This record gives sequence, structure tokens and C-alpha cells, in this order.
Amino acid sequence: MGANSKIEWTTHTFNPWWGCTKISEACKNCYAETWAKRVGQDVWGPKPDRRLMSDNHWKQPLKWNREAEGAGVRPRVFCASMADVYEDRDELIPERERLFDLIEATPNLDWLLLTKRPQNVLKMSRWSTDWPVNIWLGTTVELQKRADELLPFLAKIPAKVRFISAEPLLGPLKIEKWLGSTIDWVITGGESGPKARPASPNWFTDLHNQCMESNVAFHFKQWGDWAPGQGENLAKRRMEIAQDGTQMFRVGKKLAGRSLAGSFHDGLPKARRSG
Repeated sequence: MGANSKIEWTTHTFNPWWGCTKISEACKNCYAETWAKRVGQDVWGPKPDRRLMSDNHWKQPLKWNREAEGAGVRPRVFCASMADVYEDRDELIPERERLFDLIEATPNLDWLLLTKRPQNVLKMSRWSTDWPVNIWLGTTVELQKRADELLPFLAKIPAKVRFISAEPLLGPLKIEKWLGSTIDWVITGGESGPKARPASPNWFTDLHNQCMESNVAFHFKQWGDWAPGQGENLAKRRMEIAQDGTQMFRVGKKLAGRSLAGSFHDGLPKARRSG
């Protein structure tokens, strides 16, 4: 995982370390834990050590930064797909400081820090009010109760761009009061993998409508393993009824695609805050 990420909403992926501990409903079928185990890395849960990375690995963003200089584009770097930058562990304190040094040393890159622990951000970051303009800070909100719990913390973080990842979306979200004032960008999508849970199409369309009403960028990443349909020629496929009564079929991520109501939604935040 690195240059030219396969994740639709980013350019590159950078992991300062591997490993985390599950803390929310979205973590149940964690793809990162599955991948780590597949390659023989025991780094999940509170007891195992985290996998730290080599010096050569840390040089990659410096290369991306040099390539971006004068190119007229700003690559986006998702950090960290295999970890949580704001996990509270003593062994990660020097690694996190090294990451902050790297962010400051790469002004041509926009760093997307996505955490499930926004309550830790201000106390674990080196910046108080004057944050680097190349940090986009996001949190995962897969259910309304998570939005109610976590968005007040996100609102207090003076990052130039703030966003949410509602993926996997596990229930309807009503977040109008946060859109535009706290949230500049909404990423959402369904779950993939062998234990994926289907999402109701109405959850996505309603979230899209909320964003459009507030002029907030909306990105629909994927349906995941489940897609809506009428069932023609799908008798051998697994079928479930979504919460809104829609028939959902397990067809696999590739076939399900990422078209919502006949369109692709690849919104990006239009501008950074002034402060």
C-alpha cells in the first residue's frame, strides 16, 4: 500500500505503522486486520506490538512531494489505512511525532488523517490553533450514535478541512446541523468482504441530499458486496431485504460498482478554511 492507491478518494496511501484495536461497530469486519493476518502480522488488539516501518518506507512521501512541486496538482495522502494515528499507546508517541515532522516537510501533499478517536486529536497533536494547511482531519461515523458522540470533537479541531467517512454505513444519518460548519466533505459506501452487511439505498440517497442542500462535497465510494436489484437471473446469489424493503443481492464489490441513482459521485472539498 503506497503510491497510486486503489482507494477512490485518495492518490497515495501511507502507513506510519500497522495495527490497531477495535472500538466501534464499523470495526467488526475490519479489512486491515484481515489483511494483516493474511500476510502473517499479529498486530491487532491491545496486547500485540505494532509493526513499525523502515526508514526507506518513510522516504516515500518525500519523493511524492518532490514530484508534486510545480506540477499544478496536489496529491492526497490517506494516512493510515492499516492503523489509527490517534490510538493511545506509548510506543506510538515517537512515531506520531515523526509523522508530524513528515507532514510539515511535505507542503505539496494534502494529508488525510482519518481516525475513529477524534477525542484524542487535540491532546496528541503538536498544533493547537494554527494547523498546517495540508492536513484534512476526518472521523468515521457509521451510525447516528457515533455521529452524535464524535462530531462535537471533530468540530473543535481547527484543521483546514474536516470530513467524515460514513463507511461502512450501517444506518441512516441525520447530520444537517454539522454540514458546512463542521463537515466539508462526506465519504460514504457499503461494506465489502465475506461478512459484509448490506446497507439500505435510502441511507445513501438521503445523505447525498443532505450534502447537496448544504453545498458539501459528497463521495460515494462503493456499494460493497451488496447491491440493490430485482433478482433477475440471480437465483443462486444470496439475497437479503434492506431496512427500507429493497432487495439486496450479494454480487461482489466489482459487479456492484459505485453508481448511485445512475451517477458517480466523486466530490472533493472545494476550498480550505481561512483559519
